Amino acid sequence: MWQNISAGTALEPGWRVIQIFQVTAASVIVYMTGWFIAAQIRGRNDIADVAWGLGFVLVAAVSLIAGHVFSARALLVSNLVLIWGLRLALHIHSRNRGRGEDPRYRKWREEWGTKFVLRSFLQVFMLQGMLLLMVAIPIIFVNQAPPALLGWLDLLGLAIWLFGFGFEAVGDWQLLKFIRNPDKKGTLMTSGLWRYTRHPNYFGEVTLWWGIWLMTLGLPGGWLTIIGPLTVTILILKVSGIPMLEKPYEDRADFQEYKRRTSAFFPLPPK
Repeated sequence: MWQNISAGTALEPGWRVIQIFQVTAASVIVYMTGWFIAAQIRGRNDIADVAWGLGFVLVAAVSLIAGHVFSARALLVSNLVLIWGLRLALHIHSRNRGRGEDPRYRKWREEWGTKFVLRSFLQVFMLQGMLLLMVAIPIIFVNQAPPALLGWLDLLGLAIWLFGFGFEAVGDWQLLKFIRNPDKKGTLMTSGLWRYTRHPNYFGEVTLWWGIWLMTLGLPGGWLTIIGPLTVTILILKVSGIPMLEKPYEDRADFQEYKRRTSAFFPLPPK
């Protein structure tokens, strides 16, 4: 099957996308299973957060090789994903080093009891793999598409990606510096980019994925990959991002004041 995909001549475009997606999905299943085994050995499921960024690097590499096109757009998108995924993984690893398991994962460990191992495999690692694939649909689509000239939408998408990447990286750096300051222990991060949005890192991440989606619009049917940025936007705004992260702080008076004056997502002047 790999030879047929690489040749790219015997397959209709629709079937070509599907088969490359299948190959990429299979690689993600193996990849997430490996991280699940590592999590059981280490006794901490929060390494799934490190696996998230590196998983996109894997998707970009596998779909690029399977697509066997290596167009300018495919190489550009794949390299952007490589830069983002490596930075995010290194940041999360550095942030978690020397600390216990993330409270969110520790709570599930307590709640799931005897079904912890099975639910960890299905609800943490396999679910994350499925969501990863949905977000990565624009990458897979670009990496299998026939070469086409880069245009103004690609430049706009790159500019938006750079803005989002910078916003996320700076927000993460500011927060890490704050956390490591013993004088700030027990207080809220409300300065820097965090003065204008309660989640600059999330805003940056969502923004850069919309930038990548814009790069697909120069290809026939590229707009259909909108499921990718929509998925990550919904996840962060409504599911596992902002709601889950803010829940433990809801009873704090200082957080309520911070919440009252600071935008949850889009950077805005404080009220």
